[in-house]
Amino acid sequence: MATLSFVKMNGAGNDFVVVHARDQAFSPGEEQARAIADRSTGEGCDQLIAIEPSDTADGFMRVWNADGSRVETCGNALRCVGWLLMQASGKDSVVIDTVAGPTVARRDGDRIEVDMGPPRLAWDQVPIAEEMDTRNIELQIGPIDDPVLHTPGAVSMGNPHVVFFMDHTPNDGFVRGSGSLIEHHPLFPEGVNVGYAHVMARDHIRLRVWERGAGLTKACGTGACAALVASVRRGLCDRAATVTVDGGELTIRWDEATDHVFMTGPVAVERTGTLTL
Repeated sequence: MATLSFVKMNGAGNDFVVVHARDQAFSPGEEQARAIADRSTGEGCDQLIAIEPSDTADGFMRVWNADGSRVETCGNALRCVGWLLMQASGKDSVVIDTVAGPTVARRDGDRIEVDMGPPRLAWDQVPIAEEMDTRNIELQIGPIDDPVLHTPGAVSMGNPHVVFFMDHTPNDGFVRGSGSLIEHHPLFPEGVNVGYAHVMARDHIRLRVWERGAGLTKACGTGACAALVASVRRGLCDRAATVTVDGGELTIRWDEATDHVFMTGPVAVERTGTLTL
């Protein structure tokens, strides 16, 4: 049996078990990842994270969702991993590689800023199963003449998102019921994260997210980035805004000069422990 140390962390309430796998291999199967993430019998988390060695970056971040599936990246986890790597190295910025590509994390006072790169806006980059304008994709939930949800924007921030615009903030039951339905819609061959955005002002968005493979979480970093991008493309908000999620606030900025999206937010350490596999 192998024993590995971990740090339990959260970014705006989105929580992770972060495993140090730079000196020892860590490759759990779906069942093992689900067991670790289980809040009743395991350590409990939205995502399981491994920090692995990298020849081209300060570390490689691998991500498993609570259902055991592997995913490309996680914005809030990038801040947590960035903070850990900076604490260990004494640097003020680090490069983190992921399946979705490399990113840079930097200290910004007591918060961490992550360069999430450019949004991917073409239909086949999200990806969507058929060609359509990702500003307003052809998707609705409910009766044809009076849909409950309709024409969301679609964005990839290294993982696929749809963003529905609402004039209020939906309750848990609505997010769970509709999110679980849309997550596996045939329009999205790789599944999709589902955002519910209430644009309260040109610099303020209230967001709830149903995460693919994790369900309703207190925060979703890539979801916050996708919500800002989708809102800007609709002309609903400015290129920088505060995104309020269930677990706190994130500052999202879509830089016009570089086309990159920058996310700044908090990092918290909850506890440490060991896993025995």
